[in-house]
Amino acid sequence: MSESPFGSARDVHYMQNALKQATKAAAMGEVPIGAIVVGPTGKIISRAYNKVEATQTQRAHAEMLALEKAARKTGGWRLNGYWLYVTLEPCTMCLGMARLSRIDGIVYGATSPLFGSSLDTKNGSSLYNGDAFRVVAGVCARESADILGHFFKKRRENSE
Repeated sequence: MSESPFGSARDVHYMQNALKQATKAAAMGEVPIGAIVVGPTGKIISRAYNKVEATQTQRAHAEMLALEKAARKTGGWRLNGYWLYVTLEPCTMCLGMARLSRIDGIVYGATSPLFGSSLDTKNGSSLYNGDAFRVVAGVCARESADILGHFFKKRRENSE
C-alpha cells in the first residue's frame, strides 16, 4: 500500500465527502457506498453512490458511476493524475475499470470480506499489482464500516 499525493488530512476530507454519498445511498435503500474522483489539483470532479437497486444493473456501483461522470466532465476516458476515493474496498469489476481509466490510485475506507479485490491475492493474482497504480487502504475505515453495519442491521430488523 502507498500514500496518496494529497496526504492523510486531505484524504480524510475527501473520504468524508465519499461518506456523504454513502449516506445518500442508504437513504435511497441502496447499499451505502459512496465514491468521489479527485483531480490533480485536488478538486472534486465527480461524486456518486450505489444505484444498483434503482437501475437494476450490476454495474451501477458508486465507483463505476463516479468514474463515468469524471470522464464525461473531463471530456476523455483517460483520467491520468486523478484519484478515486470510495468508502468500501472496490470489487474486481470496479478496480478493473479504475485501472482502465488510467487513474493514479484509489483510497478506500473499509475492507470488503465478500467482494473486495484484495481477495484475488489468495489466488496468486492481484489487480493491485501494476505500474504506478497506488492503493491506500483504511482511510475512515471505522466510519465506512459503521454506516454499512447500521444499514444491514436495519435491513435485518425490517425483514423480521
